[in-house]
Amino acid sequence: MPHSFAVESSKDRSQDKRELLCVVVDDDVSVRESLPDLLREFGLAAQAFSSAQEFLSSGCVDKASCLILDIAIPSMSGMELQQELGRRGKVIPIIFITGQEDETIRAQVLKQGAAGFLLKPFSDSALLAAIKTALQTN
Repeated sequence: MPHSFAVESSKDRSQDKRELLCVVVDDDVSVRESLPDLLREFGLAAQAFSSAQEFLSSGCVDKASCLILDIAIPSMSGMELQQELGRRGKVIPIIFITGQEDETIRAQVLKQGAAGFLLKPFSDSALLAAIKTALQTN
């Protein structure tokens, strides 16, 4: 059964109807295939990329409502992408996902403004809660 997804906003009601795009950046093909399907079940548009560079050159940076970002991606890590977006003045709520439990990294990305941090494997409900939180901070 598809989940209902609604975000209360103080913005004009016409803007509430805009399509929310969640972008997944992960080098793991199974994550890139499964997470967008789950996000669509939540009622969100979804796009997936295998690297930070692919995302940055995609044209989706200005359209993304939320970024679900693996910490450990090759070439440019998730943390480096977070910093690059900051340098570019792009404010996109980020939910970091990782298979490595590291409290130091968790604390660092949250201090730098991440909206959430989930340890793989995470539940559908944990992801949905993180997305709702992230979109309310946008």
